[in-house]
Amino acid sequence: MKMQIQFYTRTNCPLCDEAKLMLQLVAEDVDFEIEEINIEQNDQIHEKYLIRIPVIEKDGQVIQEGRIDYPTLFEALSN
Repeated sequence: MKMQIQFYTRTNCPLCDEAKLMLQLVAEDVDFEIEEINIEQNDQIHEKYLIRIPVIEKDGQVIQEGRIDYPTLFEALSN
């Protein structure tokens, strides 16, 4: 079964756009599926992640939030 990660994002979010590019770069080296979650579609999620996005989670654990970088993502997702 392919690894699943959750990517919390919203529209008009430049940091989220950068994070998505990082995820795509890591996906070239590590096999995983991205579940993209728009925080604006759920009040509870919106309240939780509003000032933290983008947020990337694996197995319910936050891997990284805010500024996303390749080395941190690669290390977390290749284990």
